[in-house]
Formats: sequence, C-alpha cells, structure tokens
Amino acid sequence: MSQFSHAGVSKLNGEFKVRFANDATRVKVLIKNGHTDIDIIELKQPMSKEDAVAYLMEIDFATRDGKTNADVQAALAAELDKRSPTTKAPKAPKAKAEKPTMDKIKAKVAAKKAEAKPTPSKAEVIAQLATMEDAPF
Repeated sequence: MSQFSHAGVSKLNGEFKVRFANDATRVKVLIKNGHTDIDIIELKQPMSKEDAVAYLMEIDFATRDGKTNADVQAALAAELDKRSPTTKAPKAPKAKAEKPTMDKIKAKVAAKKAEAKPTPSKAEVIAQLATMEDAPF
C-alpha cells in the first residue's frame, strides 16, 4: 500500500479533486497542468490515501477563516466514499470446465453431422435449376 506525505485539493476544469503526493514539488506539476486553487498540506506522518482523506476530514480541511468551502467538502466526501471499504456480496465460484476427451469430441462432431443438411447431388441441383423461373431483366 502506498504511503503519502502530502495531501490536499486542486481545481481542474471547475471541479475540485483530492490530490496525494510525496513532496511539495507536486504543486509545480499541478500548476503546469492547469490546476488552480491548489491547497496541499504536509501530513503529520506518511499515510495511505484512505487515512489521508480521513485526516483531512478530521481537521476540517475545507474550512478556512471560519468559512467552509462546499466544493472542497464535496470533493473530500466523494473521495471518502470512493475509498471507504464497501461490503460486496461474495462472488459465486465459477464452475470448472471439463477437459475435453476424444470420445466427447467425436460425439460432438457426430451430432453436428446429424444436424447438417445433406449436400444435394448434381442431379438434384440440375432439377432445381430447371424448375426455377428466369429473372425478368
């Protein structure tokens, strides 16, 4: 599991997202890529993404000078929902495919041959062509 020493938010295309980094130079990369409203802090210790988001929520990261930024709060909540463990129903085990045997292969080929229409003989084809009408061109 990756550990990050910095976490925060940035805005790209009008939408805030939570960002994670291992050093403060990540800010330069975000600026270069067109991010605005960048607010990344150094965490008290290296943390996983889940722990970092929980820490940001705990310290009320979205509130500055007594005002809560609803967009930042929503981004943190969305990231928390994304990262929180969900209780998924366990998947049913898949049935193992049987290994084909030569007898099964021969039986399958015989069944296909029984289904197939027999190829008409040359005489049958000539008789069918004789009964056909010429197309009016």
